[in-house]
Amino acid sequence: MEKRKLGKSGLEAAPFAFGGNVFGWSVDEATSFKLLDEFTNNGFSLIDTADVYSRWVPGNQGGESETIIGKWMQQRGNRDEVLIATKVGGDMGQGANTTKAYILKAVEDSLRRLQTDYIDLYQTHYDSSTPVEETLEAYAILEKAGKVRAIGASNMSAARLEESLHTSEQHGYPLYDTFQPEYNLYDRAGYEKELASVCEKHQIGVICYYSLASGFLSGKYRNQADVAKSKARGKKALNYLNDRGMRILAALDKIAARYNSTPAGVALAWLLTRPAITAPIASATNIVQLQEIMHGVQLQLDHEAVLLLNTASNYEL
Repeated sequence: MEKRKLGKSGLEAAPFAFGGNVFGWSVDEATSFKLLDEFTNNGFSLIDTADVYSRWVPGNQGGESETIIGKWMQQRGNRDEVLIATKVGGDMGQGANTTKAYILKAVEDSLRRLQTDYIDLYQTHYDSSTPVEETLEAYAILEKAGKVRAIGASNMSAARLEESLHTSEQHGYPLYDTFQPEYNLYDRAGYEKELASVCEKHQIGVICYYSLASGFLSGKYRNQADVAKSKARGKKALNYLNDRGMRILAALDKIAARYNSTPAGVALAWLLTRPAITAPIASATNIVQLQEIMHGVQLQLDHEAVLLLNTASNYEL
């Protein structure tokens, strides 16, 4: 399986990042271990998480996902075989925070939970009012100390990303090598209109989240009754139950039948035809879902399939 580069960091991975947001939320520790074993046994290595996962669950404090991943790596003894991408700056009780002091403290908490002495990709989770110089200085300290190998950003405007890159070049700070936007066949405009050109211009590797539009692109939500079946993600699927959403599902169904795949697999394969996309992030709560995703990212869509999906998902019609 061909690996893709994470920007100019020197790191590379097979083109699928396991979304660790489900660990400690919709899957327990034992199931998480089974999913991670299946993931790595099939040649994949990039695991995406965040310190704030899964603080939204009643009784959780945040850090549950990192803790599960850390236990799994410790038991398997495979730290050098995986790439751990985690994030800092989300609301752990203090609001969004990307100050130097906060980052230098938060990284120690993440390292402890992950039971490791380095993080492969450390990402700014949410933008804040902190000057970009201060945030980047913190990352420079962490890279110099060997605690972080590369840095990335998420949920940041194109202007702020450009400012950060310019500041890094001006002061010799680390550059953001990756960027995490919401991007999928349905949610295209937010990334494509401004951020895509910045990422392509600066050779930033894009690791997109909500790659399956909260499950909608898997085809599991096709009407109001389907939405009612899922308390966790069903509500968001309501936003996609419209003419455009149905056009996209029809195109996915058609191509999935031709490739003997699934709508989810085809949706992920389409992402990998887009410029700058390194690895879509997707989560799974059972082995069957995970196998569908792994099959999908290895599909090679032809020009006709890509054109059909581009047309069905066109947001300017």
